[in-house]
Amino acid sequence: MAVPLRQTIRVGAYVLGRHFRGVRRYPLVLMLEPLFRCNLACAGCGKIDYPDAILNQRLSVEECLDAVDQCGAPVVVLAGGEPLLHRDIDEIAALIMAQKKFVYLCTNALLLEKKIQLFKPSPYFAWTVHLDGDREDHDRSVCQEGVYDRAVAAIKLAKARGFRVNINATLFDTAEPDRIARFFDTVTEIGIDGITVSPGYAYERAPDQQHFLNRRRTKELFRSIFAHGARRWSFNQSGLFLDFLAGNQSYRCTPWGNPTRNYFGWQRPCYLLGEGYAKTFKELMEDTDWDAYGTGNYEKCADCMVHSGYEATAVMDSVRNPLKVAQVALRGIRTEGDMAAEIPLDRQRPAKYVFSRHVDDAMSRLGGGTNELSQRLSRADVARPPT
Repeated sequence: MAVPLRQTIRVGAYVLGRHFRGVRRYPLVLMLEPLFRCNLACAGCGKIDYPDAILNQRLSVEECLDAVDQCGAPVVVLAGGEPLLHRDIDEIAALIMAQKKFVYLCTNALLLEKKIQLFKPSPYFAWTVHLDGDREDHDRSVCQEGVYDRAVAAIKLAKARGFRVNINATLFDTAEPDRIARFFDTVTEIGIDGITVSPGYAYERAPDQQHFLNRRRTKELFRSIFAHGARRWSFNQSGLFLDFLAGNQSYRCTPWGNPTRNYFGWQRPCYLLGEGYAKTFKELMEDTDWDAYGTGNYEKCADCMVHSGYEATAVMDSVRNPLKVAQVALRGIRTEGDMAAEIPLDRQRPAKYVFSRHVDDAMSRLGGGTNELSQRLSRADVARPPT
């Protein structure tokens, strides 16, 4: 596995400490989004469908550090949007690392060559470059030709400068196991330190709604990929999460494991699903109806197997059941035979579409009123039938 030993020990001690103290809910990773603005418009992304007045907003350095302090998670992911568009992102990263937090900066790498001199290699820092497959697959995913080649060039530059570099690959139902396996071989040969892989989440505002995976298809896809020999690739994820993707673990998501702080506040209930915001982390943890969300509880969560929801579950299981971890490590990820029991969906509550409400509130605060886009979103929220 590509998770550094220092991080493994720190996170393991953090989890054990809360376990022994009887803490039921606690975060593992803070998803910090200093901005929504991006220099790409990917077909499967639901993070940038906002009016310009909101896309132009930025969290300050002080707001970012306050979020880190409130949350207390040992790992901070700087996401977005494109974090390198934030003029203070280097200062934000440096000040978080000064607290001995592990920082992963997620980027499409289009600005990495220009901004790399602002950063220094550190055991507490890693670039996470978005690559959704080989040249053809990735450029189709981001809706722009030439992005794959620029990202690979940026990865090679970062490695030459002494940085730790991972890739983040999001897979959709167009993914072909043989090609994904060859892609993993290619990035391994380039010298990346680790792979983070996940099925795409069905963002309700993503332009492409036709290629998200359901849970059965996700498990079949990852079994087919791992059957090529998962041991030859270095994943920046727990072995039990990968085993879960292959259908061998019955997990429920841990939505509070990766809390999100962005311009609107603390996002309820998770990084992927925004159905309201809390003013403080304490309010998020104490006042959110966690049982109302997750596969089996809520229609929007029915097909989700994304790492931001389930990696925390797998990590907590790893710490509590080291024998299970050892068994998976020794035998490898099973790619044949019966799959673990699935969560029944017969009692899930129907989806609600409330996206436009916080957009209207933000536009009012910014003095922009309810613009044409916000009105369109509001009409869609009311008219959209459950799927």
